[in-house]
Amino acid sequence: MLSVGWASVGRVELQRIHHVAVIASDYAKSKAFYTEVLGLKVLAENYRAERRSYKLDLALPDGGQIELFSFPGAPPRPSRPEAIGLRHLAFVVADVGEALAELADRGVVVEKVRIDEYTGKRFGFFFDPDDLPLELYEA
Repeated sequence: MLSVGWASVGRVELQRIHHVAVIASDYAKSKAFYTEVLGLKVLAENYRAERRSYKLDLALPDGGQIELFSFPGAPPRPSRPEAIGLRHLAFVVADVGEALAELADRGVVVEKVRIDEYTGKRFGFFFDPDDLPLELYEA
């Protein structure tokens, strides 16, 4: 049985998220989105011939990473965002409205700014080339 709270973790001390993996349907299009639109720096890019698959490691400002993969014939996500599994990936920004407007100006699909009912912070969603939900959360 799982119990809630850090005390129940025992000796495992999680420090931060190391990476989040994303599988793209169109590798070149997603690579351009994450590097050119979001401005993430490429740490490494490898083509794995035996899997006919790319793996692109992208640096996040806090030291974390996004791993962008391509796999031939990958099935689509069953539904969004309430399918079991990872719901979305959120990034902290100084001004959500400004950041969403910049993304919209670059042709990215964005939603309107919302207010978190518990924290009072502003947030909003935008979508990568595969329509994966990404969130901006105001610092």
